[in-house]
Amino acid sequence: MFDRDIWQEIFNTLKKNKLRTFLTGFSVGWAIFILVMLLASVNGMQNGFVGQFNDDATNSIFVRPGTTAKAYAGFEAGRRIQFKSDDVEYIKQSFADDVEYISARYFSNTTARYKSETGSYPIQAVHPEFQIIEKLIITDGRFFNEADLTNKAKVAVIGNKVAEDLFKDEDPVGNFAEFNGLPFRIIGIFIDEGDDNAERRIYAPISTYQRIYGNTNDISAIALTYNPTYDLAKALEFSGRLEDLLKRRHKVSPKDQSGLFVWNYAEAFDDISSFSAVLRAIGIGVGFLILIAGIVGIGNIMVFTIKERTKEIGVRKALGARPKQIVNLVLLESIFITTLSGFIGLLFAWMILAAIGPTIETPAFSNPNVSGSTVVTATIVLIVAGVMAGLIPAIKAANVKPIVALRDK
Repeated sequence: MFDRDIWQEIFNTLKKNKLRTFLTGFSVGWAIFILVMLLASVNGMQNGFVGQFNDDATNSIFVRPGTTAKAYAGFEAGRRIQFKSDDVEYIKQSFADDVEYISARYFSNTTARYKSETGSYPIQAVHPEFQIIEKLIITDGRFFNEADLTNKAKVAVIGNKVAEDLFKDEDPVGNFAEFNGLPFRIIGIFIDEGDDNAERRIYAPISTYQRIYGNTNDISAIALTYNPTYDLAKALEFSGRLEDLLKRRHKVSPKDQSGLFVWNYAEAFDDISSFSAVLRAIGIGVGFLILIAGIVGIGNIMVFTIKERTKEIGVRKALGARPKQIVNLVLLESIFITTLSGFIGLLFAWMILAAIGPTIETPAFSNPNVSGSTVVTATIVLIVAGVMAGLIPAIKAANVKPIVALRDK
């Protein structure tokens, strides 16, 4: 393999056929480039999809009431389901070993005012545990606690964008802002890494808002996280039991898909994984088809080269060259062209991804990249491709009979 004379012959052959060598190498390099870019694109889409869920705990379940589509248990269709605070306690007691954190949600909107600045923002009144479920990052102050909930305190945690709008350069923590004319003390500021729009939101204790709106016991939705040790099967089984329980409690037909909605992140992640796997398989398939075209091209070139060098090969065999040496000569030339051109394509793709990949951040596509395992796999593919491309021509060259070769014109 490291015979100097063999490599000199290979380089001399490549120099004599520069255009042919370039076109052959380009086909392989382009195939590897396309393969890497396709796999990086699949990873970019997967990163974008996963990024959409990064602002919530990955073992989250969100439950919303709906409007029944079927008559059931003496109730007519078209009945609006209304959750109550009691539903949260009922779930806690019914699934003590399954539920990790749980919070009711009460949705509202407010016109907020601080000095001369005003703005309209959505408010979510929740339990303290919602901070963990939503993965809110407190950058200043604190989130409200159980004491605030019990005392129905008029306190609020505002998003970073709200703080910028209303308080400008002032520190909001400790100051009072008016929400629909009622004073609330700002006790914290949060950011949400997965969703900038969430930073235009305000959070307050749910007990406070239920008292403000006529001592109501109504809630808009329920959010919870389940046991983090659950795999996909157990997570889906739990969300199924949760849905059955709430349907029985609110007299909703088991077959009614509109009465209430249970959305489990585990199912969403499973769908994303399946979709990404299909895209990855398609990408690999397309890349390999292009690579096979390049291999066929190299094989044809090598066959043509063998035909041109038939007489030379005959002289070599007449002088005592063994078939193994002839095979090595042809295989090494094929492997060299394939590997070198493939590495150039791989390097080019990697440079493009390193330069522009981190700058791409969209909801559906984020930071396309390739892993180390992809690079190792591509390297192995290159070497195997080189062997495959040169194998048949090498065997044909080794089988040339000296007497026949010497007669070739």
